Amino acid sequence: MQEVFSHDFYCTVLTVMAAMAVVVFIALHKVTAGYGMMYDRRWGPTVGNRLGWVLMESPVFFLMLILWLCSPRRGEAALIVMTTLFLLHYFQRSFIFPLLLKGKGKMPLAIIAMGVTFNAINAYMIGGWLFYVAPQGSYPTQWLADPRFIGGTILFFTGMAINMHSDHVIRSLRKPGDTRHYIPRRGFYRYVASANYFGELTEWIGYAILTWSLGGAVFALWTFANLAPRARSIHRRYCREFGDEYRRLGTRYIIPFIY
Repeated sequence: MQEVFSHDFYCTVLTVMAAMAVVVFIALHKVTAGYGMMYDRRWGPTVGNRLGWVLMESPVFFLMLILWLCSPRRGEAALIVMTTLFLLHYFQRSFIFPLLLKGKGKMPLAIIAMGVTFNAINAYMIGGWLFYVAPQGSYPTQWLADPRFIGGTILFFTGMAINMHSDHVIRSLRKPGDTRHYIPRRGFYRYVASANYFGELTEWIGYAILTWSLGGAVFALWTFANLAPRARSIHRRYCREFGDEYRRLGTRYIIPFIY
């Protein structure tokens, strides 16, 4: 157990994950994950979207909770706050977001398995640092008044608000029984094809800042590597379906005015 949370092992995991993020970013420009709008039967057996999201997102919620409760640092105020923010995100994604989904979409089990693996490693990168690897006293109670914590937390909640509002915009495009695709135009969809992904990326950049950790930074890097190619695929899908009507909007993929 001590080896798993040793500084050398932890740094090795971060290095491997950072390198893999670059590989995944390149690979996902060639292969599109077959779920949601980009659903593809070739990805194999599926389950319903609601169950799929619960199965994919909930393990990281419980793993982070276990890492926290088993840590001798579990009573430290700053760690309680930072852990609560992490759990808040994943509680919403695991148990609230799936209930709001409409339609009868499917999610491949292969995607769920990859998502669980990715999330578990991210829980190790964040929770392992906060509760076991970081030098004792790295996050005193005074950390909650540090400009990095305050600024990162503001960014985190801004991203969460953008993410949740963007999901609402997508859900409101269709009436019950309608299966057609529409161009989202409200909120940050005026600037990017995947405003929900922009919100999530903003969240984890904020989290990296509020924890001021390499684990948080690699998590944010992975978020970009995973979501940016998918945002690009969605942008191209809109261009194919709606042609000049969509191109005239001048939206980017995931980062307003940049990418």
